[in-house]
Amino acid sequence: MSISSLTRSVAVGALLSLTASIAVAQEKPADHGDEASAAYQPSMTTLGQLQLEIPGRKPGDPVMTPSEYQSSNQIYFQRCAGCHGVLRKGATGKALTTDITRENGYEYLRDFITYGSPAGMPNWGTSGDMTEEQVDAMARYLLLEPAVPPEWGMAEMRGSWELIVAPEDRPAEKMNDIDIDNLFSVTLRDAGQVALIDGASYEIKAIIDTGYAVHISRISASGRYLFVIGRDALVNMIDLWMAEPATVAKIKVGSEARSVETSKFKGYEDKYAIAGAYWPPQYVIMDGDTLEPLKIKSTRGMIFDTQEFHPEPRVAAIVASHYRPEFIVNVKETGKILLVDYSDIKNLKVTEIEAERFLHDGGFDSTKRYFLTAANARGKIAVIDTKEGELTALLESEGETPHPGRGANLNHPVYGPVWATSHLGDDTVALIGTDPEGNPDNAWKMVQQLYALGGGSLFVKSHPTSNHLYVDAPLNPDAEISASVAVFKVDELDQEEPEYTVLPIGEWAGIAEGQPRVVQGEYNQAGNEIWFSVWNGANLESAIVVVDDKTLELKHVIKDERLVTPTGKFNVFNTRSDVY
Repeated sequence: MSISSLTRSVAVGALLSLTASIAVAQEKPADHGDEASAAYQPSMTTLGQLQLEIPGRKPGDPVMTPSEYQSSNQIYFQRCAGCHGVLRKGATGKALTTDITRENGYEYLRDFITYGSPAGMPNWGTSGDMTEEQVDAMARYLLLEPAVPPEWGMAEMRGSWELIVAPEDRPAEKMNDIDIDNLFSVTLRDAGQVALIDGASYEIKAIIDTGYAVHISRISASGRYLFVIGRDALVNMIDLWMAEPATVAKIKVGSEARSVETSKFKGYEDKYAIAGAYWPPQYVIMDGDTLEPLKIKSTRGMIFDTQEFHPEPRVAAIVASHYRPEFIVNVKETGKILLVDYSDIKNLKVTEIEAERFLHDGGFDSTKRYFLTAANARGKIAVIDTKEGELTALLESEGETPHPGRGANLNHPVYGPVWATSHLGDDTVALIGTDPEGNPDNAWKMVQQLYALGGGSLFVKSHPTSNHLYVDAPLNPDAEISASVAVFKVDELDQEEPEYTVLPIGEWAGIAEGQPRVVQGEYNQAGNEIWFSVWNGANLESAIVVVDDKTLELKHVIKDERLVTPTGKFNVFNTRSDVY
């Protein structure tokens, strides 16, 4: 699969081992990609686990057995819904409603699924990601009316809510010797767990069962509670003060989700938590001590520019403002950024800011006043002034599919404070000026474009004490590149063509089997070490590699049979304080 194809499928999530390649015995049209997908496949959702009935039959409907339908339903939700939408009404990909699919017909659908398109549709058949039988079933599936997953309202949320340890029964003081500020919460993706690892001793302090494929970890303003959310929309609230940290409350906020955050504004610390769902398209405000659901708000509504109704605008990144009692909520398909005022949730006030469609992830500038977020499928960065509550800028990142994570803040030797994002589809890194007072001529412009290892980057990382910018490339099809990291020296960015150092993280991990991919650097609290996940197949050895930030030399390798597919890592202090 080409990088351009792979970037589209990344919208449907992270990667797993894929089946052996099976060629489809048809003549390949010109200009259609046919590369292997680097032994990994996307898996964005847990919606495919739902057992849904075949929609009411109509004349002309193709014949499908229940087992074929369930298998096709799972494939669609895992591989297609991220681009084409749960209800098949289109998102970054085109609509696949029956008025369109029936007009095109079975053979067209079969060939399109098989060979893909140069515009970004993966070649599911010729790459070996789907067998000939699966392609045939998927073509028939798309001629049926879309399956509709169930809604998930207050009754379902309250039914799933578990208060395991009430606040009054929790410790009144910290009961362990863990240095919580230098603790790392590490996603063990395929195990449905997180590992809590000490940042000094590298010791695993606890393994905690969570939802499937935890997407992010967030820390309460006090630093006591760790909140994690799985792709299956299960939120765990973990008390780090307990003798052995454990879940004290949990709730399922839908069928699929990505984001959780807690209130940070002075006077509201730890008061509320918020989680956003992909399905149903909504967010819920919860009690910050218990996760009791208090208020659910749907995001269904009009696309900001066309003013057309969208039935499933997914909630992506959520951050907590440092300037107002507000949550900042990205709504993908409608292109709106919501400022949700939690000072009075019974009389909730929400400011809608029109930005750009397909909003994804982002982070604050170094002052924490401005929120920079990628509209990834549109190649743009939106800048929100969280103090004034308005859109400050909307600019091109000049690369293919920006994917910043939370981005990285640097003090550039020429342009002053800048924020960085890498790209999924090419090797570029965009540096954007973020200092409208000290460097007004550079503010909200791409001031420099760097070139790193190659396409397939997911995360960049730096630290206020560091002279380095790290750029990963875990989705690059080249095994050597995907197991390496590029490192730029910040004080040398004034050169005409800044060079980078390649760190062979995968080689340093000493893993003999599989094709491990290196992903998401995360600093310790002091900023003198950076940790990288060496992410391998679920049944193979993985590791975490610790690098000395000053010397760029290997410092330590963490290996443990419990480290199953480690991906995201979140240092408690840095995450709580938005240090990146």
